[in-house]
Amino acid sequence: MQLRYNYRLDPQPRHQAALGKAYGCARVVFNDALDAREAAHQAEKRYVTDRELSARLTAAKKTPQRAWLGEVSSVVLQQALADLNAAYRNYFASIKGTRKGPKVAKPRFRSRKDRRQAIRFTANARFKVLPNGKLRLPKIGDVPVRWSRPLPSEPSSVTVIKDAAGRYFASFVIETQPTPLPQTEHAVGIDLGLTHFAVLSDGRKIASPQFLRRAEKKLSRAQRNLSRKQKDSSNRTKARVKVARAHARVADARRDFHHQLSTALIRDNQAVAVEDLAVRALGRTRLAKSVHDAGWSSFVGMLEYKARLYGREFHRIGRFVPTSQTCSACGVKDAPKPLHVRAWRCPSCGVWLDRDINAAVNVARAAGLAVTACGAQVRPEPVPAQRSEAGTHPTSYRDAA
Repeated sequence: MQLRYNYRLDPQPRHQAALGKAYGCARVVFNDALDAREAAHQAEKRYVTDRELSARLTAAKKTPQRAWLGEVSSVVLQQALADLNAAYRNYFASIKGTRKGPKVAKPRFRSRKDRRQAIRFTANARFKVLPNGKLRLPKIGDVPVRWSRPLPSEPSSVTVIKDAAGRYFASFVIETQPTPLPQTEHAVGIDLGLTHFAVLSDGRKIASPQFLRRAEKKLSRAQRNLSRKQKDSSNRTKARVKVARAHARVADARRDFHHQLSTALIRDNQAVAVEDLAVRALGRTRLAKSVHDAGWSSFVGMLEYKARLYGREFHRIGRFVPTSQTCSACGVKDAPKPLHVRAWRCPSCGVWLDRDINAAVNVARAAGLAVTACGAQVRPEPVPAQRSEAGTHPTSYRDAA
């Protein structure tokens, strides 16, 4: 498996200037290659191949107009061409229908105002992690790194990223082997929601942190401050960075919550089952902000790759399985229910069911996992006492006397 290990960088001003130059050169090479292919397409000429683009880059570096491209590592420029080729391959595969997922648009020109700037160094660039903990990058220097954990093996490439908040990150690609965890007998089904982020088939409910909702007041204040600044001014740039940092804190908190919860679920259970939700469709409803704040797709993706990494089973059931309408005790399907109905009684067996926990149990059973309904908070309907039995609440004290 290939995994990414991300670390925060603390580049000095000279490193930031060199990285800015590298970002600009990679952007120019990408845009020149994209313009060449677009021009050939408009002129109804043949497709410009990857080899021709590489030869044009070599020739451009010898011209006075593009001589400054030689001030950065050649690997960075070649990787910019590789990114363009990958974008075109994805676009053509999406048109043919051989690529899964949503349709991919044509590659677009990069801008210096893009919220994310990135360059990639492969093993040919001879980047190196020094014994003192710094990252040596060709024609950039030795950049300090905040090592939160050691690298498990030698990285094959590193991507240096600058986000909208002005932070720098190093993303290492590591080739690793799955390390199975000790076997366990527990299995769990997960029902994702908004009131509770996740409801488990064993009866546990994980509250939704709602990171975006809690930060709305601070975000709105920062965005109002940004809207009052004059365009193209230095004060507007500072205000934009403040807004980006506020959003970055929300995203980092959400990502940390997803990592901790997904790791705990994979560690404690041998098999995990979730429902395939239509997040893209739900993101176009009046619940869009809450749906995007929950981040279900990111969480499910973490569960999937961690299950593969640690030797666990991961199951994804179809979104059209009636998990909320089927009784987990007897298996009888009931009629559809509105969202405000959080508990309902089975008309067949007469048990009361918690909607979310009942759905989680059905999610696990639909995946073929052996779970019981003991945690589904079922309770039998009250049975009237016999006439011969003494009443506990008499109608009046006079009759009781």
